[in-house]
Amino acid sequence: MLYTFDGKKPVIAKNAFIAETACIIGDVSIGEGSSVWFNSVIRGDRAKISIGRGCNIQDNAVIHSDDRNVEIGDGVSVGHGCIMHGCLVKNNALIGMNSTILHGAEIGEYAIVAAGALVPPGHKIPARSVVMGVPCKHVRMVTEEDIMLIKNTLKNYEILTGRYLSQGKMKKQQNEH
Repeated sequence: MLYTFDGKKPVIAKNAFIAETACIIGDVSIGEGSSVWFNSVIRGDRAKISIGRGCNIQDNAVIHSDDRNVEIGDGVSVGHGCIMHGCLVKNNALIGMNSTILHGAEIGEYAIVAAGALVPPGHKIPARSVVMGVPCKHVRMVTEEDIMLIKNTLKNYEILTGRYLSQGKMKKQQNEH
């Protein structure tokens, strides 16, 4: 569902996939080829949320602006059940399932936040770093295998997005007859 709030309506690229049970509210923009999966909530009721091209926001993720904008670059994967609040995530980062990124935090390009990690307020994760734990700690630099994981995740969601979009169009056509 898309909701206008305080006169601000979400702006969604035509080739983005938005699951019917996702809620996108207010000052939100979602780029080309991105996907927002089932039961996710993207709530731009306090400040702007920008999601770049080719991103996947997986099931049950919550993204909320505080008094700061939320910026998610291109090619970012946000895992199932993540919470992101008032943060900046640069291109091609991988945010693991059930991780939490708090206000003012910044995630660098090709960085990986491991599943279940907590990125504290204002914490800066350098590019190509892997962090894990509560609170998160740097454990190593990204490897070539990690880069392949990031690229494969993006490719898999690109394919899945295309499949959902094509089946959604078929269902609409069937319902019109």
